[in-house]
Amino acid sequence: MHYSLLLHYPEHDASTLGDEAIQAGQAAFSAYTRALQDAGVLVSAEVLRHSTASTTIRKVDGELVVQDGPFADTKEQLGGTIIIDVADLDTAIEWARQAPPIEWGVIEIRPGATYTMNGVWTPNK
Repeated sequence: MHYSLLLHYPEHDASTLGDEAIQAGQAAFSAYTRALQDAGVLVSAEVLRHSTASTTIRKVDGELVVQDGPFADTKEQLGGTIIIDVADLDTAIEWARQAPPIEWGVIEIRPGATYTMNGVWTPNK
């Protein structure tokens, strides 16, 4: 079953964290994704750019409204996603528990409903 690990945490950059903290975070993410790969459960992983680089769209009264930046105005933003393919929620929780952002943010575990491979939609079971 595919689970998305949605990584929510405060956004910082090198000027607020310092190079040493950035390098430590990158090393922790590298080790974590390597462990996921070695276990054969990693489907994909992506760290997202700062939320100020995002664009949010919605329809209001039938008209498309385009907004620079994120929709949510919170301390924590969606900072990345990791999709894993594991047997059950307990296993997904165990992998999420090991993700580096658990030390400074929140990890939302959400099961997928369907996924596509080569243009074919498949129910997530």
